[in-house]
Amino acid sequence: MAAQRELYDAIVIGAGIQGCFTAYHLAKHSKKVLLLEQFFLPHSRGSSHGQSRIIRRAYPEDFYTQMMAECYPIWAQLEHEAGTQLYRQTGLLMLGMKENPELKITQATLSRQGVEHQCLSSEELKQRFPNIRLARGEVGLLEASGGVLYANKALRALQDAIQQLGGIVHDGEKVVEIKPGLPVMVKTTSSSYQAKSLIITAGPWTNRLLRPLGAELPLQTLRINVCYWQEKVPGSYSVSQAFPCFIALGSSLAPHYFYGLPSREYPGLMKVCYHHGNNADPEERDCPAAFSDIQDVHILSSFVRDHLPDLQPEPAVMEHCMYTNTPDGHFVLDRHPKYDNIVIGAGFSGHGFKLSPVVGKILYELSMKLTPSYDLTPFRISRFPNLRKAHL
Repeated sequence: MAAQRELYDAIVIGAGIQGCFTAYHLAKHSKKVLLLEQFFLPHSRGSSHGQSRIIRRAYPEDFYTQMMAECYPIWAQLEHEAGTQLYRQTGLLMLGMKENPELKITQATLSRQGVEHQCLSSEELKQRFPNIRLARGEVGLLEASGGVLYANKALRALQDAIQQLGGIVHDGEKVVEIKPGLPVMVKTTSSSYQAKSLIITAGPWTNRLLRPLGAELPLQTLRINVCYWQEKVPGSYSVSQAFPCFIALGSSLAPHYFYGLPSREYPGLMKVCYHHGNNADPEERDCPAAFSDIQDVHILSSFVRDHLPDLQPEPAVMEHCMYTNTPDGHFVLDRHPKYDNIVIGAGFSGHGFKLSPVVGKILYELSMKLTPSYDLTPFRISRFPNLRKAHL
């Protein structure tokens, strides 16, 4: 078969947002790239589907805020190429108690990085956003450039762009075997391919591909409840009413943060979620809800009832999404410990979508043996001292 004899510069496994941006950067640099996806596109089995994601520069860590400075122009470039809107500026409101350390550190990071923002007192918040009910002592940090990314549209735009640039996208082809070497061989349910380098961006399926290669990352796969809540008065939390995206930092009652996006994708419904989930096998993510799933929805209902009084306190629509978390919540962007032409992008921990333009660039650089544009210390596999190396 012709596919067997053809030598690609790179094969990318997994056509979620990270794999798509990796293939996009490879194709942009005239590399012969093949993007493989086990499911038929579009699908809702991984972490990149759905209509919306938050984009923000507000992070406690300088390195994410710095990466975001490059992400915005790449998103804008993709918008221009696709001729469709992928980003809507709404502002990003971070809520927390005045003494909350994460809020303080994020504010300091934004100041240090020169990102436009405002600190809002409880009184100022009440005036600006009367339909948020605040806890006593709660204050806000408003980042002007925050907003919404249209996730499904972005994926489609990237998949189209990759093919227009000469890249090849094969969906409905599951990888069944990887043979390391020069070239690396990839066998799928349909065919066999070879490439100078391989990039694995397989989300919750990452370890299934890595185990036969003698490595296993400390990844936890979680099923997240994505909930939409009915507005009592349609439009009261909408983009047209200048309602921002928000993040409400955790409390003793709920250790993980809540986040919300103004109503738009489902008319009259606002997306409000709890940034946490429950252990789930990606093959069984559509199984009936576990008790802990129901507990998370109760926590979320209490938050909505207490803080967003103009929403009905029971979810109107509930969807699911997968997170693949690392122990520290930072990504893995590194080469395989034994095979330096196999590159891994994993553990995006529920906050990788907005950063994917730069993640894709870094994975492209690693795969082509170029000097990475960023210090990759926070993202190295070696930071996990107890990493199981089955055959290393």
